[in-house]
Amino acid sequence: MSVTIFTMTHKKFREPSDPIYLPLHVGRACSEDLGYAGDDTGDSISDKNCYYGELTGVYWVWKNVRTEDYVGICHYRRYFCTEEGRILNEKDYLSILQDHDMIVSKKLKLNFSYFDGYESDYNIFDLITTGEVIRQKYPAYYANFERLVHGNGTYFANMLVAKKALYDEYCAWLFSIFDEVEKRIDADSYDDYHKRVFGFISEFLLLVWAETKGLKVCECKVGMTDEKYETKRMKETLADFFRQKDLAGAKAYFLESLQKRPDVLMEASDITGELKMAMQAVAVCELERQEYGESVIDRMQDFDALMRYFGRLNDAINDCKTGGLQAEDIRFLQSARISEIAVEASARLFCTQEELAAVVERIGREI
Repeated sequence: MSVTIFTMTHKKFREPSDPIYLPLHVGRACSEDLGYAGDDTGDSISDKNCYYGELTGVYWVWKNVRTEDYVGICHYRRYFCTEEGRILNEKDYLSILQDHDMIVSKKLKLNFSYFDGYESDYNIFDLITTGEVIRQKYPAYYANFERLVHGNGTYFANMLVAKKALYDEYCAWLFSIFDEVEKRIDADSYDDYHKRVFGFISEFLLLVWAETKGLKVCECKVGMTDEKYETKRMKETLADFFRQKDLAGAKAYFLESLQKRPDVLMEASDITGELKMAMQAVAVCELERQEYGESVIDRMQDFDALMRYFGRLNDAINDCKTGGLQAEDIRFLQSARISEIAVEASARLFCTQEELAAVVERIGREI
C-alpha cells in the first residue's frame, strides 16, 4: 500500500521534500496558474472555490484519482505531524493506518457549543439548513448531528487520510448534502470570507460522519509551517499603529478586521498568539493612560518588543498561578517597570476569580 497526500494551495509555497506530498492548486479555474497540478481538469467544481475553499480540491481527488491505496488532504502551511513537530512520512501514515480507519486533526475544544460559535460568526440559517438536509437525506445521521452541533468539539482544516474507498464514501455523502444546501441558501449575498460557507461547515460534518459510522480515527497533531497572509498583514498594520502610539487606531482596526475575519484569533490562524497579545497591550495601555497619563507604549513602540514584554508578563502570571514565580520571572518583574494595572488586567486573562487576588498580590510584591 502507498500513501499520496494532496497539499491544497492557492499560492506558491515551499513544498515538503517528501515525494508523497503533491501540491494541488485549488480554485485554479478562477485564478492565475501557479505551475502546480490544478483542480480544474476532469470532473471539477474549481469555479465554485469562492464557496467551497479547499473542498474544490477534495472534490477533484474524489472524482479524478483512481487508486486502491491511501489518499489524504493537507494544506500548504498545515501538515499532520508527530508530537515533536516532524511532518509525517509514508512509514508513519502506514503504521497509524494499520490500526485506524482514518487520520484526522485533533478535535478543537471550544468554550461554547459549535452551534453558538457558528451563530456568532456566520449566518446560522446555513447550519440549520444543513441539518435539515441531513435529516431528509440521511436520517440515520441526524441524531448525531443534533447532539454534536450542541457539543463543544469539531475537527478543523478539512484534513484527513484514509483508504481511497472510504475517502470516496465520505465525499459522496458530503457533496450530496451540499448540492442540496446550495439550492436553499443565498451565499452570493455574503462577503468574500463568509461565502466560504461549505468549507466551514464541512470541518464539523467530518466529525458527524466519522462518529455515526463508528470509525476508529487517529486524532493527529497538526503542525503549522507559516502564518496566514491575513495574520501577517494584521500584525504589520498593528505595528504601524504602535509606532505612532495610536491606541484608538489599533483598536478600531483590530475590531474591524475581526468582524471581517472572525477566524483570525483561532489557534490555527494566530499560531504565535501575538494578535491576542496585541489586543492585551492595547487594553492595558488604555487603562494605564487613563490612570497615570502615560503607558508602556509611550516608552516602547516596537511591536516585537511589546510582544516580548507582554509574553514575559503572561509567563510570570502563569508560573505564579501554577507553581510559583521562577528566578527569571522575578528578574523581569523587578526590571521592566510593570504597573499594577498591567498585572491585574493581564492576570484576569489567565486566572479564575478565586485565583486572581493571590496572584496579583504575589506579583505586586516584586514590582
